[in-house]
Amino acid sequence: MAGLTTGGPNVDVSLLYEINALARHAPGWFDRGVALVGGYGLPLAMILLVLWCWRGARRQDETAAAESFAALVWAPLAASVALLVNVPLRGFVARPRPFVQHEGLEVLGGMAGGPGAGYSFVSDHATLMMALGVGVFLANRRLGLVGIGLALAEGLCRVYLGVHYPTDVIGGFALGTAVVLLLAPLAMAALTPLVRALARAPRAGRLVRAGERVVARPVELAQRPAESDLAA
Repeated sequence: MAGLTTGGPNVDVSLLYEINALARHAPGWFDRGVALVGGYGLPLAMILLVLWCWRGARRQDETAAAESFAALVWAPLAASVALLVNVPLRGFVARPRPFVQHEGLEVLGGMAGGPGAGYSFVSDHATLMMALGVGVFLANRRLGLVGIGLALAEGLCRVYLGVHYPTDVIGGFALGTAVVLLLAPLAMAALTPLVRALARAPRAGRLVRAGERVVARPVELAQRPAESDLAA
């Protein structure tokens, strides 16, 4: 895979330098903020988004709630599968980190060069975040778009920090999306019956559906005689 390991004057490297150059002109607090947001803030926001989507799914009717809950279960499972697929992929491509091959990069986030830096293609962060975002999209289109936006922001952070090429991030987006969508029919076919069975359980069913509210009819209205009866 020499095309990925030799860098060279191409669009990928040019974009890397242009985005990472922003770090050299930004104040130190901003760089630390980007490192913090990319490392912890955006993943935490994605987790909260999944929980918010689950909260809304519980308020749907039985059929829709089961399908949405199954999609939310599939989202982290698909992300795990995508990360497992990435293990041999990264070893096969064996692309060094950009700061190992290129000088003048502002490397943030506490990562240093050398053999311990690991390989670059594809980005685990981008893979994980996009898989979760697309998984949420299967359950809720509006919240899914927010999740995809969080994944895109995570990818930008990885390039800004100087730890990934843009194509590393794009590859992660593609891998996460492909695993979620290609395996979704099989996963949903297996998960949906399990979720429906869970919904019928007395206590565990509350994970899938919220308790239905019973609105009591006022006694005085129930016992008030109809106008036609009075007229008679």
